[in-house]
Amino acid sequence: MTIKKIVGKTLVLLLLTGLVACEQDKEPWELVWSDEFDYEGLPDEGKWSYDTAGNDWGWGNNEAQFYTERDSLNSYVNDGTLKIRAVREEKEGKEYTSARLITNGKGDWKYGKVEVRAKLPEGRGTWPAIWMLSSDASIKWPDRGEIDIMEHVGFEPDTVFSTVHTKDYNHILGTQVGEKIHLPTATSDFHVYTMEWEENEIRSYVNGKEYFNYKNEDSGSGAWPFDKPFFLLLNLAVGGGLGGQQGIDNDAFPHTFEIDYVRVYQKN
Repeated sequence: MTIKKIVGKTLVLLLLTGLVACEQDKEPWELVWSDEFDYEGLPDEGKWSYDTAGNDWGWGNNEAQFYTERDSLNSYVNDGTLKIRAVREEKEGKEYTSARLITNGKGDWKYGKVEVRAKLPEGRGTWPAIWMLSSDASIKWPDRGEIDIMEHVGFEPDTVFSTVHTKDYNHILGTQVGEKIHLPTATSDFHVYTMEWEENEIRSYVNGKEYFNYKNEDSGSGAWPFDKPFFLLLNLAVGGGLGGQQGIDNDAFPHTFEIDYVRVYQKN
């Protein structure tokens, strides 16, 4: 056998060994929590609570809705999906009602993969979101950290975006970090929105395509508060500083944010 062939075989062997090692280093994601919405009625109380605390001050974003609790007009499960509905209905001085579901105290995770299959509402003034907040409420926003897995606004129906907010990087300072992706069928079809959160990086995907990542720059909690448990939120806001930038189309109500499943994975 020639030296050339020996060298060539050695290189191939080294490459294959390296690939095997890389594959072994990739720990598989294991399902640790989910809601498949394979039941009827109100959202499962063992998994979801209702967040209504910010109704009095518009949630800090001058939002126009009143979030209700255990009201099947605004949140219910049937035909295999969760529906979060924004309705034009006067309540407590607000012109609209909707729902904001959270897993706080029922699903809190440090690092993981969140996967949500959903179809978004269409109409100027809507603002649906899939996102996460630190479970430590003693830390005030934005210091506590926020991971926006998916946000969408009705005046830009063919686009979704993912963003992180921290003490150093947030929309109040105009320093928030995020990316958009063009998604022409966001309001007509279901799509899978995924976020992978590891010790030093957060990545966001649509239908398996990565379009945003945020890395730990090792500068402290001001830039990386993502080293503690977070909980999940699903909500459909109306108006507000982002969703209401081009007004609210009252003729388009009601609106439905429809979720097929929510799955959370972690590595051992």
